[in-house]
Amino acid sequence: MNDKILVTGGSGYIGSHTTLALLQAGYDVVVLDNLSNSSAESLERLECICGIMPEFVKGDVRDRDLLDKIFTDHNIRAVLHFAGLKAVGESTQQPLDYYSNNVLGTVTLCQAMANANVLNLVFSSSATVYGDTTQMPLREDIPTSTPTNPYGRSKLMVEEILQDLAKSDPRWSIALLRYFNPVGAHQSGLIGEDPNGPPNNLLPYISQVAIGQLKQLSVFGSDYPTQDGTGVRDYIHVQDLAEGHLSALKAISLKPGINIWNLGTGIGYSVLEMIRAFELASGRTISYCVVDRRAGDIAECWASASKAENDLGWTAKRGLTEMVSDAWRWQEKNPNGYRR
Repeated sequence: MNDKILVTGGSGYIGSHTTLALLQAGYDVVVLDNLSNSSAESLERLECICGIMPEFVKGDVRDRDLLDKIFTDHNIRAVLHFAGLKAVGESTQQPLDYYSNNVLGTVTLCQAMANANVLNLVFSSSATVYGDTTQMPLREDIPTSTPTNPYGRSKLMVEEILQDLAKSDPRWSIALLRYFNPVGAHQSGLIGEDPNGPPNNLLPYISQVAIGQLKQLSVFGSDYPTQDGTGVRDYIHVQDLAEGHLSALKAISLKPGINIWNLGTGIGYSVLEMIRAFELASGRTISYCVVDRRAGDIAECWASASKAENDLGWTAKRGLTEMVSDAWRWQEKNPNGYRR
């Protein structure tokens, strides 16, 4: 049997782009997804792009019996773990769902991996684990802090659990990848971000205003100490992010223990800069209004990406124009997302 990579949450936004990158790099892939906030259509479209359909198992990462069956039936070499809930606002309303999916799901997955002697894991973490620090750029050696919401706390809990696991058994090789703000879509326009309900993130919200799905964008605060008063964030193209996972996957085979890498560009763009860039790419005017700041939002947040460059030889290659152009192409070709 050929070695395979298990991708949990592999039909979601980042998961589907990473699955595509794995397939194009010659890996055999098994995708596990419960489709609670994604669509199996994304995997069918991968076949249109690269000519290969990954093997798909519908199920929940908390289902230990199913995980054991996957590890028995397939020669899994490593796991890329994306499965989890990710909406900050929703997490404050449904904290138990977030701790169950994100924390319990990871514990169950690691138990099954240990039982199958599969000890290479790449975990989808988040820059939210840095908390409310204003020390920029964010480096991996900055101490983590208490995130302001259950989503972020669930990511930090999992990081701490995985660090404890690696300390307990030196055979584990684990990458904690701290994402900044993934945006964009594959240049084909066949796969992209497809939020359930109103988007929680800036660029898909702008896209839906541009296509006429939403009336107006709310800009939360225009009095921050930034160049134009709006919040600044580090946006990274989802394909650059996917390529970062492949680099991390290769690296951990040679670097046992815990490895932590930021995946960002090291460049911050304001909300108004994102709006203007999208207007140029789409030829559409984005209607927006300025409202009060949101509690917990900080003025600026961007990564130091030098550790990933030094350790992995990885850097983000795609700039702002490509990010917004690819996001618009996806939105224009798929006004209703994967729902035909």
